[in-house]
Amino acid sequence: MTLDALLSPRLSLCHLAGSSKKKLLLNIAQAISEQYPELDSDTVFNQLVARERLGSTGIGEGVAIPHCRLPGCERPIGVLCTTSPAVDFDAIDRQPVDLLFALLVPEGADQEHLDTLAEIAALFSDSRVREKLREATTSDELYALAINSAAAA
Repeated sequence: MTLDALLSPRLSLCHLAGSSKKKLLLNIAQAISEQYPELDSDTVFNQLVARERLGSTGIGEGVAIPHCRLPGCERPIGVLCTTSPAVDFDAIDRQPVDLLFALLVPEGADQEHLDTLAEIAALFSDSRVREKLREATTSDELYALAINSAAAA
């Protein structure tokens, strides 16, 4: 699945507020619910937190990819965020996270879920992409940089 099919300008959030992992996940869940009113923010939040309990989605280099399967979700949904300051996310390298890509997928989309996670992880493994995204000053700029970086990859 292409990044532009997952992500929208309204779910590209530059400088998302959040002083902790849970607060960031709550703010992400609320943003999703605002764009997709059929998805309850409490359910989204609880599913993301439940996934984090299995192991941190902080993949290192200041990046986290929180994700979950979600009842009632009709199609994959992505949320790209930068944070300031960086937040402790229990990442594998113990570095705080300031770049997140949250992914929600329908309950039965097992292979699509794994394939999409792999694509996102590959994109964020490029240090040039990470730096470009961190330099974004507006949500529109963050969205454009992400889409252009994914297209060039």
